[in-house]
Amino acid sequence: MAKYRKKPVIIDALQWTGKNQREMFDFLTDYGKSTESATLEGETFRIDLCNGSCRVGNLIIKTLEGEHIANVGDYVIKGIVGEFYPCRTDVFEHTYELVEGGK
Repeated sequence: MAKYRKKPVIIDALQWTGKNQREMFDFLTDYGKSTESATLEGETFRIDLCNGSCRVGNLIIKTLEGEHIANVGDYVIKGIVGEFYPCRTDVFEHTYELVEGGK
């Protein structure tokens, strides 16, 4: 079996607070709709206002593997080919560090 090391890649990420809908909308639409009104659903996401057993404010990310929930406090990461996916805060903090010039 061969072993591999993950290449160092700088990613864009934004933490979901449950209250930063506009900021998350802009991030998930690649800032291409900043002059439009924010909506609760787009190509890559849906903000669920409790249409079932979810908690109000869940952010559903439409990934290549299906829909995944980003809970309040989770990070949403933009991958290297433009895909989005959620990441729990503890995993994010163990995996990533802020780079110089970052927010």
